[in-house]
Amino acid sequence: MQKVKAKERIILGIDPGTIVLGYGLIKEEGSKLSLISMGVVKMGHLDDHALKLQRIFQKVSALIETYKPDFMALEAPFYGKNIQVMLKLGRAQGVAMAAALSQDIPIIEYAPRKVKQSVTGNGNASKEQVAAMLQKLLNFKETPEFLDATDGLAVAVCHSFQKNSLSGTDKSYSGWAAFVKNNEKRIK
Repeated sequence: MQKVKAKERIILGIDPGTIVLGYGLIKEEGSKLSLISMGVVKMGHLDDHALKLQRIFQKVSALIETYKPDFMALEAPFYGKNIQVMLKLGRAQGVAMAAALSQDIPIIEYAPRKVKQSVTGNGNASKEQVAAMLQKLLNFKETPEFLDATDGLAVAVCHSFQKNSLSGTDKSYSGWAAFVKNNEKRIK
C-alpha cells in the first residue's frame, strides 16, 4: 500500500510596520510545522514615506518570488490614538497586501489579540512570550534581534492553526476582484 503524502503549504506571515516590518515563513505538512525563514525589513534610515512603501513592496515581492507561499497572513493594525501612525501602518499593510494580490496569493488578516491567543493561549501575551512559544513550537534556538520577526512568524502560525476557519473579524481575499467587492465603500 502506497503512503499518501500529507498536503504541504507554505504560509508567509507579515507584521507590518514602517520602521521595521517583520516576516516569517513556515511549511505545513499535515499537522507538522517547520520554520523556513524569518527576518525583518528595516526602514528607519529612510525619511521619505513613499520610499518606505516602495521598499516594503519590493521586499515582500522578493519573499514571494523566492518562497512561493500559498497564503499570506497579516497582522491587522490595532486601533491607536495617533491617526497619523494608523494611516502609515495601514499604508504599509496595504502595500504588502498589494504585493501578494499582484501574484494571486490569497491574503487573510488577524487581529493582534487573535494571533497571541492562537500561539500562546493568552491574548494579552507579551512579544517575548510569543517568541518563546514559537521557539518551542518550531524548534529554533536563536532569538532574533527584533521581535518583529517572531511577530511575523506568529501570524503565519496563527493562520496554520485556523485550518481555514474564518471568524467574523478575520478577512480573506483571493484577488483584487474579491478585495474590491468586499471594500466598495473604501474605493472612490
